[in-house]
Amino acid sequence: MDSPPRAGTTAAREAVSTRGARDARALGLVSSAHFTVDTFSNMYAPLLPLLIPRLGLSLAAAGGLAMAFQAAASLSQVGFGRLADRWRPRVLLVGGPFLAALMLSLLGFARSRLELGFLLVGGGLGVAAFHPPGAMLAYRSGGHQPGFAMSVFVTSGTLGFAMAPLVVAPLAEHYGLHATAWLMGPGLLVFLCFLWKAPAMPSANRAHGRKLSELRPVARPLGLLYSVVVLRTMATLSFATFVPVLLTEQGMSVSQAGRAVALYLFACGIGGFWGGTLADRFGPRRVIIISLVAATPFVLTSLLFDRWTFALLLAVGGCFLQSTQPVNVSFAQTLAPRHAATVSSLMMGAAWGMGGILAPATGWVGDQLGLRVTLFLLGLLPLVAAACAARLPEDRRVHAPARSAEVGVAEPAGTGNAGAA
Repeated sequence: MDSPPRAGTTAAREAVSTRGARDARALGLVSSAHFTVDTFSNMYAPLLPLLIPRLGLSLAAAGGLAMAFQAAASLSQVGFGRLADRWRPRVLLVGGPFLAALMLSLLGFARSRLELGFLLVGGGLGVAAFHPPGAMLAYRSGGHQPGFAMSVFVTSGTLGFAMAPLVVAPLAEHYGLHATAWLMGPGLLVFLCFLWKAPAMPSANRAHGRKLSELRPVARPLGLLYSVVVLRTMATLSFATFVPVLLTEQGMSVSQAGRAVALYLFACGIGGFWGGTLADRFGPRRVIIISLVAATPFVLTSLLFDRWTFALLLAVGGCFLQSTQPVNVSFAQTLAPRHAATVSSLMMGAAWGMGGILAPATGWVGDQLGLRVTLFLLGLLPLVAAACAARLPEDRRVHAPARSAEVGVAEPAGTGNAGAA
């Protein structure tokens, strides 16, 4: 089985020696930006109850627009990841939040389906542009604890995603759809902070070329990691999508069901924080397997109960389930450090997008078998993901990066920047 160099090799020792202290300022900056960007990425769904009657959208049209946004925000990250590895990642790091804030804060002004689709796709591309270089900067700012740094980065995005319905829906409900423009302010503030304070990042090293063929030796473990993320995401998003339906069928109000989903998403964020930290200590493969297996009994048992007991047990399962997300990303960057942005886009964008695209199939199965039975079957997916993870290489070295000569040359930071990460 393919595996990264062992810690005893000269290359690995030199790689470890290049790690410095954690850059708390860079990590805090990129994590704050991630919180803001992912808050914008979850604006569309909370606005649907108001957008559907205003624009005369059918459920099919609303779903099609959501799919277009998902493709722009997730699947296109692969292209942006390659661009970040071969060009100037700092341009994407600064421009992504600006585009996302500008376009998505104007959703309330859409006067037609075409305008709404244009704003969603444009904003989704801004979301996608930020994530690969953002993950690369977070990983490199972690010093000797890249798993911890990736946990902070991922958790900030998860919390922002969970926060969006609690902010966007009441704002639009009380002040009208045009009030979404008020949210442009925080996004532009992040853009200005990054414009002046974002650290320099490695730009393309043309001497190496960074060809995708360099990924062939680690293609198998990367493929296994990708499968783990797709399976986990399909389960996570399907529960987030259909739990409100199940809870309202059990007698909860729409607002109560919304709070239950927010609890689930916040628990997922907490899990994402400690997962990477444990991976720094015990190794990513072990943490991935244990977390996926531990999530399964809580997810399956929750379906035996109703209302808040169901919601609490599911939240615990989600905490374990989502703890693998930062571990998958940082493990992939360990396997291919010279393609850090590309593999980050595979794990965060392409895999998440594929899981999201497959999630609507849950609705069709639910129509045939019933929603509770369908969710039970989805609760078994973490075990399948754990079986894939069991075939990953054991990496006790955990997150050793490439040598300094392998990660490109520093891009000029420009006026007021903090220096190289």
